[in-house]
Amino acid sequence: MNGTTGHDGTTGHPDTPHGATAARTPGDSAVVVVGAGPTGLLLAGDLAAAGVPVTLVEKRPHGISNLSRAMVVHARTLEQLDARGLADELEAKGRPLGTLRLFDRLALDLGRLSTRFPHVLVLAQYEVERVLERRAVAAWVRFAYGTEVAGLAQDADGVTLALRGPDGAPGTLRAAYAVGADGLRSGVREAVGLPFPGRSVIRSLVLADVRLAEPPPGLLTVDAVGDAFAFIAPFADGYHRVIGWNRSRDVPDSEPLGLDEVKEIVRAALGRDFGMHDARWMSRFHSDERQAPAYRVGRVLLAGDAAHVHSPAGGQGMNTGLQDAANLSWKLAAAVQGWAPQGLLDTYQAERHPVGRAVLRSSGGLVRLAMAKRPWTRAARAAVGAVAARVPAVRARAAGQVTGIGIAYPSPKGAHPFVGRRVPDVVTAEGRLYELLRTGGFVLVSPRDEKPPVPGGVTPAHWSSDRRTTLLVRPDGYVGWAARDADAGAVRAALGEWGLA
Repeated sequence: MNGTTGHDGTTGHPDTPHGATAARTPGDSAVVVVGAGPTGLLLAGDLAAAGVPVTLVEKRPHGISNLSRAMVVHARTLEQLDARGLADELEAKGRPLGTLRLFDRLALDLGRLSTRFPHVLVLAQYEVERVLERRAVAAWVRFAYGTEVAGLAQDADGVTLALRGPDGAPGTLRAAYAVGADGLRSGVREAVGLPFPGRSVIRSLVLADVRLAEPPPGLLTVDAVGDAFAFIAPFADGYHRVIGWNRSRDVPDSEPLGLDEVKEIVRAALGRDFGMHDARWMSRFHSDERQAPAYRVGRVLLAGDAAHVHSPAGGQGMNTGLQDAANLSWKLAAAVQGWAPQGLLDTYQAERHPVGRAVLRSSGGLVRLAMAKRPWTRAARAAVGAVAARVPAVRARAAGQVTGIGIAYPSPKGAHPFVGRRVPDVVTAEGRLYELLRTGGFVLVSPRDEKPPVPGGVTPAHWSSDRRTTLLVRPDGYVGWAARDADAGAVRAALGEWGLA
């Protein structure tokens, strides 16, 4: 990152305006985000773009590694990135795949999804991080790399974080709110005393980034045969990511890993090792299923892997974290800026905790079926594939779950059926909805012959058709309120309920 370094080791925007300082004093941050992975970068970038002073604390030194594990970006995540003007750039870097094969006969046709992105984008996590970091820098996020959270205390007015800097020197950081996006071993989660119940579902997974003499014909290659499972996906630089598992090789993560073992697993699962050579990274790891019971404790919140971890089946990890951030960022900005209606910040828990639980169940179910050992579990896997192959509704529901397109949030009793549901990228008279969402605020979509009262911070739009339903679309692309043939008073009341009038 091209930036300026402050006296406290933080890094600010490279083009600081005359009369300002790039590295703000610690007290200037309204929010501290801990963890500069994709979740933390998106969240911090959103907050800063909304005008909220934010510091992003990361214990690693600065630098985006090309050894990250996530390899796919799903449709709902691409929509969220589109609402930030980032999706098209990532689409140009990645490779779209219209069918997602999970195992045996279970293949999801994503081309039927009602979205601008009817595919899964095969793209390494580090490419997503680069784009998100650039955006965060441009939005004036204040970075503190090589800095670790050593403790945390909160009171009625804010949060004080005890820090350990790059040279080991102690320090503190005060903010109105803190968000832990610091992964499986979250120091923030530990500091607020939240447990992380769950267990390891697969041990001794192997991971390697290698070159292949004869790459597979498909973009994603995955299969499970007998006791072995393997997955292969390409990077843009000529390397391929290989993930494998052998039931009979259950050893600690610390056990040395050689390329011959990776080859053996891949041959067992896929029939050949594709001439893999020149490994630049190999690792042995285990896959956990865990979820914090709460995503909020007072003024401290959790997002991404700090809140939930699950098996890699379906490639939902990074995507779920990014969607956590998209849900939380505007609510946190509203709380800091004083316009949030009562209980808004609590809806983060109410909306995202059930999603995290559902992802644990779906990804866990997939991995258990893929790793089926007993005859009856293999028969169950075949039956699931057969049902999905014959019943379009089952395939559609599975595709909606894995890609995030089908996720909906709870709505109040008596609300319009659209409330809580994702809004597709409809074309209004003013343009595409997700382009209108790039302001970071709400969008009010009205019948084309009406001009309801629209306060500042709300983008007005009109249906290009004869639709009579008025939609108040939240900054994260979900319906906050809807009504058919609504008069000006009803619209004004709805805006008031969201703190917008």
